[in-house]
Amino acid sequence: MILHAQAKDAQPGSPWLVFLHGFSGDGQEWQPVGEQLTNFSRLYVDLPGHGGSTDIRVSGFTDVIALLRNTLISYNILNYWLVGYSLGGRVAMMAACQEMPGLCGLVVEGGHPGLQSEAERDARRRSDHRWAERFRHDALADVFTDWYQQPVFASLNAQQREALVVLRSQNNGETLAAMLEATSLAVQPDLREALNARAFPFYYLCGERDSKFCALATELAATRHVIRNAGHNAHRENPAGVVDCLAQILRL
Repeated sequence: MILHAQAKDAQPGSPWLVFLHGFSGDGQEWQPVGEQLTNFSRLYVDLPGHGGSTDIRVSGFTDVIALLRNTLISYNILNYWLVGYSLGGRVAMMAACQEMPGLCGLVVEGGHPGLQSEAERDARRRSDHRWAERFRHDALADVFTDWYQQPVFASLNAQQREALVVLRSQNNGETLAAMLEATSLAVQPDLREALNARAFPFYYLCGERDSKFCALATELAATRHVIRNAGHNAHRENPAGVVDCLAQILRL
């Protein structure tokens, strides 16, 4: 089994950019950025429970990473960068800490490297279960209206929140709930030590108004890039800034 994805070819022989979206998004989320990087082949992946992969169910990160490996093989992708936002960033970091043949480098935007105490894990488990139950049983517009009131989205204005609620409400609540629980921060290991020991290039992007994740970035042995005029979802709020940043990274 493989994940649904959309491939855009560029120059033969260039590394691929494999884009992984955030929770409740899909592969199209990264296209305004990726389509400006025409010197590279691009693969926009739909994670399980999302977009064209809505019907794919997983029991945890191991399943997600196996599907990602299978998907890369199916497209004959031999050299690539993983570029992931939020949930996609966590998937990218988990994958990079395992055997991923052909991985050239890692770019994470607003992805959490992992909780460090059982108390934090227990609290996150309870929180994600509550959200999952709401995704299963409540109107998605109501759930996402509350979802985007969380502190991490504080930089959004009312118009931006409303647009995201309309967009995200097109999802399937049951499959979102299943993916939320399968890839909860409560079940993700703390990746700091493993990531800091890796030899591949590692870059971390965060919006200047995303204080939580800018602080987390300082705990990683990654080159940090702060995206101006952006909060947690920097590539949506300032796509040009993220394009410039990725272009700089990929010239190295």
